[in-house]
Amino acid sequence: MSALVLNNVRKVYQSGEDHIVALDHASLTVGAEEILALVGPSGSGKTTLLSIAGGLLSPSEGEVLVGGEAITAYSAKQLTDFRRNSVGFVFQSVNLVPFLNARENLLVVAEFSKREKKAARERAERLLDELGLGHRMNNLPGQLSGGERQRVAIGRALMNEPALVLIDEPTSALDTKLGEQVMELIVGEVKARNTAAVIVTHDQRMTHYADRTVAITDGVLAA
Repeated sequence: MSALVLNNVRKVYQSGEDHIVALDHASLTVGAEEILALVGPSGSGKTTLLSIAGGLLSPSEGEVLVGGEAITAYSAKQLTDFRRNSVGFVFQSVNLVPFLNARENLLVVAEFSKREKKAARERAERLLDELGLGHRMNNLPGQLSGGERQRVAIGRALMNEPALVLIDEPTSALDTKLGEQVMELIVGEVKARNTAAVIVTHDQRMTHYADRTVAITDGVLAA
């Protein structure tokens, strides 16, 4: 079963009397354990596609299936449950809660999904250990480096063992060396858990970490 399928997906925004096409009849399949790099310039529709795949945006047309389930048919409540339990996000801005330490930033995800507290704490600590942050569990985001915050965000995305992880520009604020370290970490963690991932990037230097690369320009996926 494929992790993600987009069938003829279109997203149109209205601005006054104008219609802006952000995604134009996109069709894409991502395998159950595949890492896909989605590459394109700013404004090409990369983040729109990622948001639709994760149930954050609804398409204007078309169908989206995650793990064989048509999420485009979901109610608002079903989409909320889907985002909590079935998909992990790593946002470009990281979006850690500033007043929670590294461990607590992972535990928030488990709390939303009503995971048993002792098991959740053990998983959070194990993930942070694996990510090289065992000694930083009690540190607030402001006390962590950019790379460390990125690793906490990766741990948070993996906290509920999703079948699909969606990652938006993971290296945009990092130099080449740190960017490569973060990509190696993402790929290692995703592969170790037999999970699929879509990584949005404009950085061609990082595409060799993916199993496959797809280009997008002006909302159109390359054939």
